[in-house]
Amino acid sequence: MNKTIIVKGALALGLSLSAVSALASPTCSEAPQSEWLPADEMRARINEMGYEIKTFQTTDGGCYEIYGWDDQKHRVEIYFDPVSGDIVKQEVDD
Repeated sequence: MNKTIIVKGALALGLSLSAVSALASPTCSEAPQSEWLPADEMRARINEMGYEIKTFQTTDGGCYEIYGWDDQKHRVEIYFDPVSGDIVKQEVDD
């Protein structure tokens, strides 16, 4: 009986950890920050793409991340590669 409880507990823990990692931010770049686009330049590029920035930050995964709105006023969370400026991951709320 104790083995069953331990196995079920380990399984539950494994599933919850995989769910947490699925929600984690992506890895965008492993390049040193000296190779990144300057934050002010990246903000300007994002604005030129039509996004309004509420929050701009750097993630542990080497991304520039914004929270804000697109040109249709949908809320967005977007991760950018800080070297190329390309979008790596984007979430849009209707």
